[in-house]
Amino acid sequence: MKALPVEPSSAALAIGSRIRAARHAQRLTIDQVADSTGLTKGFLSRVERDLTSPSVASLVTLCQVLSMEVGELFTAPDTHVVRLAEAPRISLGGEGIVEQLVTARSERRLQVIRAVIAPRGEGETELYAVDCEVEVLHVLSGRFVLIFANERFDLNAGDTVTFPGREPHSWLNPTDEEAVVTWTLVPAASR
Repeated sequence: MKALPVEPSSAALAIGSRIRAARHAQRLTIDQVADSTGLTKGFLSRVERDLTSPSVASLVTLCQVLSMEVGELFTAPDTHVVRLAEAPRISLGGEGIVEQLVTARSERRLQVIRAVIAPRGEGETELYAVDCEVEVLHVLSGRFVLIFANERFDLNAGDTVTFPGREPHSWLNPTDEEAVVTWTLVPAASR
């Protein structure tokens, strides 16, 4: 069996920002990490800024203190790009609305739906709820009215409303101008 000829790369792996992010997530100072690992603050600072590379032993110790697997530092982030022109259309109901799912179909942590509402477009007559914990409505352009059982919000471009996802609601565009909004559902709505 012949080995594949792999040429070594001289490009340094940038792991410092991931180490710093893990430290911040643990709410640890560089002093605390230095005390726990036996490494100096200066060395840790240089590692976090990708100015020096730690030895394998130092890296293992550092990852243990930060409660992370060494492999996490070297895996590519799970990134998905959804082009608006290719975003699938969906329909949550209503008249005069075009909705597109602008997050990856496979994303389960949250969903972002971009909606273009025609002049005088409106949601269901009866209030409805979406199966998620939190909904965030953001008005990108135009005016938009969010309707709850005992309250309504008249919103303008730039306004954002956060509310429990299972709260019954509806909506309308009260103007003769198009409105564009995004709905963020956390976690992604059940299908």
